[in-house]
Amino acid sequence: MNVRGFALGLLLPVLAVSVAQAQGRAPQTAVPVAQIDALYPGLRDVYIDLHRNPELAFQETRTAALLAEKLRALGFEVTTGVGRTGLVALLRNGTGPTVMMRTEIDALPVAEKTGLPFASTVTAQNASGQSVPVMHACGHDLHMTAWLGTATVMAQNRSRWRGTLMMVGQPAEESLSGARAMLADGLFTRFPKPDYALSLHDDDTMPAGTVGYRAGLFRAMSDAVTITVYGRGGHSAMPHNTVDPVVLASRIVLALQTIVSRENNPVDPVVITVGAIQGGTQGNVIPDEVRLLLSVRTYSEAVRTKTLAAIRRVVRGEAIAANAPKEPRVDAPERGNAMVYNDPALITRLVTALRRELGQAKVVEMPQKMTSEDFAEYGLAGVPSALLHIGAVDAADLAKSRESGVPLPAPHSSEWAPVLETTLKGAIHAEVAALLELFNKR
Repeated sequence: MNVRGFALGLLLPVLAVSVAQAQGRAPQTAVPVAQIDALYPGLRDVYIDLHRNPELAFQETRTAALLAEKLRALGFEVTTGVGRTGLVALLRNGTGPTVMMRTEIDALPVAEKTGLPFASTVTAQNASGQSVPVMHACGHDLHMTAWLGTATVMAQNRSRWRGTLMMVGQPAEESLSGARAMLADGLFTRFPKPDYALSLHDDDTMPAGTVGYRAGLFRAMSDAVTITVYGRGGHSAMPHNTVDPVVLASRIVLALQTIVSRENNPVDPVVITVGAIQGGTQGNVIPDEVRLLLSVRTYSEAVRTKTLAAIRRVVRGEAIAANAPKEPRVDAPERGNAMVYNDPALITRLVTALRRELGQAKVVEMPQKMTSEDFAEYGLAGVPSALLHIGAVDAADLAKSRESGVPLPAPHSSEWAPVLETTLKGAIHAEVAALLELFNKR
């Protein structure tokens, strides 16, 4: 569909709503739900396109260009290349607050196994130069499509709000580096610093269309840790002449879990995950070194410091026990990814508006999660922020899963496929309701 056709397709629902209002049939909700319904077919096409063409962190050039084209057609002032591959789109609509709505635009190095007719078959080179499969395994394709739908509804209903809408397409969320890159590139200096920042993430623990919220600390801090252990390589048939770093790495994987189970207070959670082990070239050669890539999640600086120190100690101890010829290396950032903190006053205001719009049962409080999000950076930059979640699974399937104890596919799974129509419409409804609340002081 070309830009002119897309813009015309977006205009028709506005005319339909205007006719209904002229005939005395005004929408029963603040958000024009009929307009969202009318937009859905075109947005579904956008979703399929994004899903089929995922791009890794800081490679999202096609994705950003597609979103920029559609926002320009809606009348936004669009700047691309912010934070390398991000975009910022402004819609100035009189005097009022500036509200930022962020979406992530990157995908994951995951081979898709959803069985969808539009499943991704894309491969790309990651930052290390490896060829990897690529999939929107975290739902960023859904987030982008909802974000575009929200921008469309807001652009077509300018008479109902005043202020500046700031739509941000952020790269590299999965590497927890895109928010910092955009801020370093002047996100809040080259462009208006927002009065509020919002984002929405799909979720596997709630029925499709249900909005989840949490005031205060919501998502954990995260550290990417790399461990390199050194051995003495040789022939696989003569292991006695070697120090096998593969065996050493395997022992470290198991030993690290005792930090969680025996050194940490279980009421103050820690997660240590070894997501990758890299070493060796073939089965009959014992390599000289092995790398382990870790994700460490914590909720306090004290626990983070203690956990990272324990990782270093355990790794060193296992290397000594294995008679490794060289001290192992543990690389951890001085500052990890911060915890997501949802401004309590902002959450209270949004929850009131969302329950008024969606109904009490559709807006529920969530527990804290051990997953991380670099959306936290915008709050650290001094902007009151709120990250909401949108349920994305079939209600009947969720009930069966809870009864059987067998979990459903979740974000970062090769089988993650949100229930599209209900989730997408619910996300747009929630985002528009939140924006109208913040633009129109009550």
